[in-house]
Amino acid sequence: MDLLNGVMSLDIWDGIMFLIAALLIYLAVVKGYEPMLLLPIGFGAILANIPLAAEEGLRPLAILREAGIGTELFPLLIFTGVGAMIDFGPLLKNPRMLLFGGAAQFGIFFTLSFAVLMGFSLKEAAAIGIIGAADGPTSIFVANKFAKDLVGPITVAAYTYMALVPIIQPPVIRLLTTKEERKIRMDYFEQPVSKKVKILFPIIVTFIAGLIAPASVSLVGFLMFGNLIRESGVTDRLSKAAQNELASIVTILLGITIGSTMTAESFLNLATLKIIGMGLIAFIFDSAGGILFAKVMNLFSKNKINPMVGAAGISAFPMSARVIQREAQIADPTNFILMHAVSANVGGQIASIVAGGLILALVG
Repeated sequence: MDLLNGVMSLDIWDGIMFLIAALLIYLAVVKGYEPMLLLPIGFGAILANIPLAAEEGLRPLAILREAGIGTELFPLLIFTGVGAMIDFGPLLKNPRMLLFGGAAQFGIFFTLSFAVLMGFSLKEAAAIGIIGAADGPTSIFVANKFAKDLVGPITVAAYTYMALVPIIQPPVIRLLTTKEERKIRMDYFEQPVSKKVKILFPIIVTFIAGLIAPASVSLVGFLMFGNLIRESGVTDRLSKAAQNELASIVTILLGITIGSTMTAESFLNLATLKIIGMGLIAFIFDSAGGILFAKVMNLFSKNKINPMVGAAGISAFPMSARVIQREAQIADPTNFILMHAVSANVGGQIASIVAGGLILALVG
């Protein structure tokens, strides 16, 4: 009887969600797009849409959702692992690259305004706009605060577009720059960064970010704590555990838990389509904001900046930096601006979290 009831309960909406789940798994397995997240999200979506399973069979996932996402625990633990993986050295050698991280958050505020015009409440619009941070954990954190019902589509949009950065950014770059601008070479500073500076940096950033955007202090703090255990040199075991075991376990739990929120009732509606569309707008305007800011800086700078570096100011690390280097070598095979792009990309990690904190402070 249970088998018969389950089969008879299937409807077309369940079938559509199974196709969406299959698409996410396909992108992860075949295309290699963010497989660490899209694969468990896709499988979680399958679990969430099996008829009659939600009440009993998915109770453990409901507990995980409440404990890991409802309390913001998963995003914070993810940031600890990310911080332990990041080397801020390139940014510290060229601090002005941090400006591009700020400029590339333009898409957040543009999309927020656009979402309000599309009929979303201010808090929902803020949660949608934060997709432009190109930072999955920040998107989850803000969405959980402002629009719990939209966590699923917002997270899927954020991670999917992060995975599609190699497809999204090149057309924007080519539209807004000339071939001559893409050929601009940039000097790289070879001086080493001292261990003292690398240790002080995460502490100082946490302090300053906490003063500027207090709501971001937990996000920034966990990111910088991860970086501190990396750079201190006395906690190698903790650093390796954060980079590997902690990051991997939390990523699995986060992905499958997010996928479990993708029920047909919550996902297959006009609002979800609007969110996915506005997420793309946010990514495009983020890239455009960084590029245009670089071009403005060039009007007043003796040492010209390759405008493409501005597009790397989004938080999609390190995909965006690789895209910029590839575009530079298409224009000039001997041009090497990867380290500048990495610097801007790392700056985007910090700027996206601060932007999320500002959104929480201003809208909350």
